[in-house]
Amino acid sequence: MSVTGLALILFLTFHMCMNVVAIISKEGYNMICELLGANWYAVAATLGLAFLAVVHIIYAFWLTMQNRNARGSERYEVTAKPEKVEWASQNMLVLGIIVLLGLLLHLVNFWYNMMFQELIGGETLFAADGVHWIQQTFSCPWIGVIYLVWFVALWFHLSHGFWSALQTFGWNGKVWFNRWKVIGTIYVTVLMLGFAAVVIYYMACGIGCGAACGAGN
Repeated sequence: MSVTGLALILFLTFHMCMNVVAIISKEGYNMICELLGANWYAVAATLGLAFLAVVHIIYAFWLTMQNRNARGSERYEVTAKPEKVEWASQNMLVLGIIVLLGLLLHLVNFWYNMMFQELIGGETLFAADGVHWIQQTFSCPWIGVIYLVWFVALWFHLSHGFWSALQTFGWNGKVWFNRWKVIGTIYVTVLMLGFAAVVIYYMACGIGCGAACGAGN
């Protein structure tokens, strides 16, 4: 869980930096999209990320089932929630499911309509203009709102997962435990703000909900 989780955080860092380019330079973003099109290295990276995500999800459910089986039918003798236990820590599976649903939506909106269509030789309306595709997607407000909710769930999931992973590795001495929590919170906050900035920017300068929602017609 820790190894795959940190690997996915590193990917999200790259993905966020790439997305922010869409605000700074449309030509730069489109150049990155062309570089990361249906090339062998991009496909290999996609398969690697898919493997990491699947392993992470399987371990999440497996560990949850192990914990439930260990507790038996009585669950907890003490039902009061300890003050020092974070809300995210107690709801990681629920947050993970929300994150997974958001990921599926994102794959349909972007990966399926861009890389996958290119791989199968299908029609890629905006394969050469990724910025236009982003604008078409987020000019529909309800899609943008769903993404923002997804980012909030990701923030809770990752902010806990960051320091929890380092704790699992044993890097949690009395001094560094609180430091890792602060570092993780700042890191994940900047990460999610970067993603949110792109969504909000293109929601604000969108071409109208009607045009976006009817773009595929």
